[in-house]
Amino acid sequence: MANLDPVLMEILVCPISHAPLKVVGDTLVSTDAEQRYRYRIEDGIPVMLVEEAEELSVDDWQTAMNADGPVTGS
Repeated sequence: MANLDPVLMEILVCPISHAPLKVVGDTLVSTDAEQRYRYRIEDGIPVMLVEEAEELSVDDWQTAMNADGPVTGS
């Protein structure tokens, strides 16, 4: 799991839906069930570019939401 700065975790949201993000492995996953985007983390830095976001299937998003990991803004 990526180790992100707690201050950064307080302010990060999905740039598309503005929903909180959940750390899942080395990615951040939007908690918005309508827009299920995932953003990679490279060398401890979240890549929050809309054009590089990956949209997850409903099943993959649900699996991510059930995984252990902190949620931004909490």
